[in-house]
Amino acid sequence: MKVESIGQNIRKFRKQKKLRQEDLAEMTGLSPNYVGALERGEKIPSLETFIDIINALTVSADMVLCDVIDQGYEIKSSLIGDQIRRLSREDQERIYDVVSVLIQHSKPKNI
Repeated sequence: MKVESIGQNIRKFRKQKKLRQEDLAEMTGLSPNYVGALERGEKIPSLETFIDIINALTVSADMVLCDVIDQGYEIKSSLIGDQIRRLSREDQERIYDVVSVLIQHSKPKNI
């Protein structure tokens, strides 16, 4: 299990919400030291603690676990697709052009 990925994602979403570790700790009843240890990948939260954290951050479990679970890239693709759909047509075209170039220059996966 990629424990550090869970912690990195918790940190990412905490920062997106402009929260300090102390703020998240207070919202969840955890200590700031424990939140720091989670974010550094030194600790794995219990299911109850994990649920408290994602509720406090108002994110879904799959968003935090997307780099950990086998379906992670499908989830990331879905999230990115949602973000792209909210952009203007012009911005969408630019992104699709960049992605097309990247795909053309990537190595195919041997199945």
